[in-house]
Amino acid sequence: MNTDNPEINESNQSLSVNYARLLASVTECVRSAQYAALKAVNTELVGLYWDIGRMIVVRQEGETWGKSIVQQLASDLQREFSGVGGFSASNLWRMKAFFESYQGIEKLAPLVREIGWSHNIVILERCSDDLEREFYIRMTRKFGWSKNVLIHQIANQSYEKSLLGQTNFDQALTSELRVQAKLAVKDEYTFDFLELSEAHSERELERALIAKIEHFLQAMGGMFAFMGSQYRLEVDGKEFFIDLLLFHRRLRCLVAIELKIGEFIPEFVGKMQFYLTALDRQVRQEDENPSIGIILCKEKSRTIVEYALHDAKKPIGVATYEMTKTLPKELRGQLPPPEDIVALLEGIER
Repeated sequence: MNTDNPEINESNQSLSVNYARLLASVTECVRSAQYAALKAVNTELVGLYWDIGRMIVVRQEGETWGKSIVQQLASDLQREFSGVGGFSASNLWRMKAFFESYQGIEKLAPLVREIGWSHNIVILERCSDDLEREFYIRMTRKFGWSKNVLIHQIANQSYEKSLLGQTNFDQALTSELRVQAKLAVKDEYTFDFLELSEAHSERELERALIAKIEHFLQAMGGMFAFMGSQYRLEVDGKEFFIDLLLFHRRLRCLVAIELKIGEFIPEFVGKMQFYLTALDRQVRQEDENPSIGIILCKEKSRTIVEYALHDAKKPIGVATYEMTKTLPKELRGQLPPPEDIVALLEGIER
């Protein structure tokens, strides 16, 4: 995308970068204030429901309670505390299941009190694995996901796609950044909001994503700000254009995205490294972290990607995109061992 006035174009780009940083700072300040205000109330509420669930479980031991007892308890509580919600029979059963699911798990029992009750129920009912539940609890707490965003993340299999991500972040980023960066770059992105034929071009894909920019940023993880498309770089008098440029608010870094409608080939890595070097030297601010690249392809060979990233110096992730929500079955058995997943989950808090 050429411009008749390069100075105005560069000024607009600089303004966009500065605004993104301002937005990130203000958003973080607001979120911190909201979290501090809600945390105390939420902790007490979830703690109350935990205790009610525990009392139901303890009282039921050795008894032959049926549904009628819980229904009676619900009716009596609703009468005693008229106008106070949360004491329906169905919610009492959820309290019982909530306590039974987490009572013996020392790591999760304290964590569940730090997210909302409705979030807890979504995770409890839609996730069966303890590590998966821990992932969504920690991510909800760290990024302030709403209930709808949490449901969207679970439906799009963010847990699996985060664990399967192919990057070189271990060798290209500092220990303070690599875990957060791994969580920011998934193995596969779902763009089920697009209406494109299978024969779409790269330019059509780019335009469609920009047209649905809010959905696109949500699909990317919800912590990105849009900086521009066909972002212009000038090196030694020659122009180069990055397909999409984003800013990650948590990582505080620029993220260059290259869109490829075909299969990944190793040459893509060299081009991305060039873009990241140019961004770091010409665009990145002093208080920002090194730029990250995402090569987004329709298909990839995991072995070829591994080889291509092995000696790359710049932080790059290679992902695929789909327009459906199903993770390929052959990848479900390739999740890292439990000890590696635990290490990643513990790193979320850094």
